[in-house]
Amino acid sequence: MRARLRSIDALRGLAIAGVVLFHIGWDLDFSGLLPGNLSRHPAWLLFGRSLAGTFMVLVGVSLALAHGSRIRWRPFFNRLWVIVAAAVAISAATRLVFPEAFIYFGILHAIAAASLIGVFFVPLPALTSFGAGAAMLIFPSLFSDSLFDARWLAWIGFAETPPISNDYVPIFPWAGLTLMGLGLTKAGIARGYDTWFLKHEPAGPTVMALGWLGRHSLMIYLLHQPILLALILPTAWLVK
Repeated sequence: MRARLRSIDALRGLAIAGVVLFHIGWDLDFSGLLPGNLSRHPAWLLFGRSLAGTFMVLVGVSLALAHGSRIRWRPFFNRLWVIVAAAVAISAATRLVFPEAFIYFGILHAIAAASLIGVFFVPLPALTSFGAGAAMLIFPSLFSDSLFDARWLAWIGFAETPPISNDYVPIFPWAGLTLMGLGLTKAGIARGYDTWFLKHEPAGPTVMALGWLGRHSLMIYLLHQPILLALILPTAWLVK
């Protein structure tokens, strides 16, 4: 098993910090404290999608770094069950709070599915992973059908009009980013770039703080919205 790369943890930490910022904007908009419909602005939505994309790429990067060319099944499934349980909890909680737009397949669901898909590409050549990922990115733009519009099929990614959800990250095209991240990382490892990064890891308090956020990103993801809403909604009620 390779030593943990601080830079990867820091990048994940930066992404989860961005998620918190994104949801602060969404919550302020939802509560009426922020005029102008910021959460629906194309630039803000693009910011949110870029964060989701970062996490999906990092799933592939982590698979390559954690397993190399031989899958470590026990750690893999230990991590997978935690993510699946968290995804189910998110669906259940949002079903109660936002019944019309609950999260039936969001970023945690996508990470779990992409991990399960990606692990079978771990022993394969880097180019195979990258090519399959690129195909997954392209295919939804070539094919869609109303047959996939129902929630029980929309998660695949071929829906013409998927049901409304506060977070929708279907397998196609998003798992393609994971496979591409896996392929690129495997290619880098084959050229010794992981060893180079270990010798040139960034340091300093900012990197250490971001690294801590990255190592605890799932906990932060699960807890930050309840905390934010518990602060923002009462403030909105008082202001109104």
